[in-house]
Amino acid sequence: MGPKVQIIGSYLSPYVRKVLVVLDLKGIPYEVDPVVPFFGNDRFSQVSPVRRIPVLVDDQVTLADSSVICQYLEDRYQHPMLYPRNIVDRARARWLEEYADSLIGEVFIWRLFNQVAIKPSVWGEETDKAVVEKTLQEDVPGVLAYLETQVPAKGFIFNGVSIADISIACFFRNAAFAGFQVDAARWPKTAAFIDRILKLDSFQKLRPIEDRLRRTPIMQQRAALIAMGMPVTTETYGTSVPRRGLMNID
Repeated sequence: MGPKVQIIGSYLSPYVRKVLVVLDLKGIPYEVDPVVPFFGNDRFSQVSPVRRIPVLVDDQVTLADSSVICQYLEDRYQHPMLYPRNIVDRARARWLEEYADSLIGEVFIWRLFNQVAIKPSVWGEETDKAVVEKTLQEDVPGVLAYLETQVPAKGFIFNGVSIADISIACFFRNAAFAGFQVDAARWPKTAAFIDRILKLDSFQKLRPIEDRLRRTPIMQQRAALIAMGMPVTTETYGTSVPRRGLMNID
């Protein structure tokens, strides 16, 4: 086992959540610098030039993309394997990870969670209800219709939990924060799959932390984590003044 790694990013980010679940499954100790999206300082720009979270820093490398981070962790810490050994299955797992990070992220984070949570809490802007309505009526059904063809009725997508299961499920936690639940009558396999994956111990460990932070003002979240006994770094790349990033957060 290598040295403890540092993760920069908020527990409430689905992209950070993906990395933390992978770390937990692999038994890798870590500390978190809970930088909320858009609240990185100038030093943050040096470790994440596109100002995205999460960022991983360890004794070997600094990486600023969740998929790259997870692949690095898989290569360095190979047990348990979270990417299928079979090359066809591995390619499909990577595709589902990309689909989650890009399209599911666009729909559930930037068109939904951004409107009901990020805009009001970070920028003091009102939710655009027309965007939310269009997202729920037009965009979300397309995502769920595709997932219904990809996820199994029971168990995992491959033999054992993989990056595909983790990546997909991460976004539905934020969807729930925004008040959305998958209609089990319309998309039964997807609803059961999401529920099944989010019940994994590695997700359940994060739930009370996330619930606490959702009720905590941004500038008080670091102190709240320390009070909970979470592995928080002694120094931070955060700031009290938000600035918009160059790209979406993934």
